[in-house]
Amino acid sequence: GIVQVDEDGVREWSTLVRPAMRIPEHIERLTGISNDMVAGAPPFEDIADEVFDRLQGRLFVAHNARFDHGYLRAAFRRAGMDIRPRVLCTVKLSRRLFPDHRRHSLDHLIERHGLDVSARHRALGDAQLLWQFWQRLHERFAPGTIAEAVRELIGQPSLPPNLEPDALADI
Repeated sequence: GIVQVDEDGVREWSTLVRPAMRIPEHIERLTGISNDMVAGAPPFEDIADEVFDRLQGRLFVAHNARFDHGYLRAAFRRAGMDIRPRVLCTVKLSRRLFPDHRRHSLDHLIERHGLDVSARHRALGDAQLLWQFWQRLHERFAPGTIAEAVRELIGQPSLPPNLEPDALADI
């Protein structure tokens, strides 16, 4: 699921994906997605070009972004593609902007900011929650404050002089 926001407005896109293995029972319970639901869905390779086009050159925003970004990069790699979007983790953003709060899970953000939940633990539903969170931030903070926090969080890590930037991405 993707919520795409730009000068043309807000657009949403989602599809089920047929995984290469069976969905474990605990994941079925968490997401509500069953093996029967994905039996006729396309494999990632069949939608990789479309997902790539929707993400390439954009800021990839996710909660616990390291997990989602790593998973997507690995899926693209298996499909013979390489994607390297700038990444913003909303856990880190929440910690930066709300240092007085101890917990920054998506469930805590839902409660703290009064976000409307439509489909928790589903890709599009969680992406919609992050879009709502982003809007709440702009109700509370000046745009410059948010922009500075984002700039600091998406900045490239400093690397030793003998380490190529691609080496870090491949780890």
